[in-house]
Amino acid sequence: MAATKTKPADDGVEAFLATLDDPRRLEESRTLIEMLRRITGHPPVLWGPSMIGFDQYHYRYASGHEGDSFKVGFSPRKAKLSLYGIGRDDGHMERLGRLGKHALAKGCVYVNKLTDVDLAALEDLYRYSYEHFTAPDA
Repeated sequence: MAATKTKPADDGVEAFLATLDDPRRLEESRTLIEMLRRITGHPPVLWGPSMIGFDQYHYRYASGHEGDSFKVGFSPRKAKLSLYGIGRDDGHMERLGRLGKHALAKGCVYVNKLTDVDLAALEDLYRYSYEHFTAPDA
């Protein structure tokens, strides 16, 4: 069975942020870090080479594969911001409709830049996702 590749990294978030060449991506990252810290009450952790996650959980699939991951987070990619931990139930879809310009993929939401989206709607979406994820029956 393959080992999980995405794990907390030895390098810290600040060391990673120092590698960002684009000042806009750095500012967006700081905005998202502040937002997600406020929502989760957890500090940011660098996962793998470029994902910043908050809080974590352990998963185990029926296949026996198991590992740890973050509950919500993002990655400041060059082309787009990747937003993680946003599900696809009706509550998410209604909130995504208010978000603004974005694209959906299997495991994340992509936005070109934060100015393309409504930050209050993004915060509501992340808050809903995190609360939904941490609910006792989740």
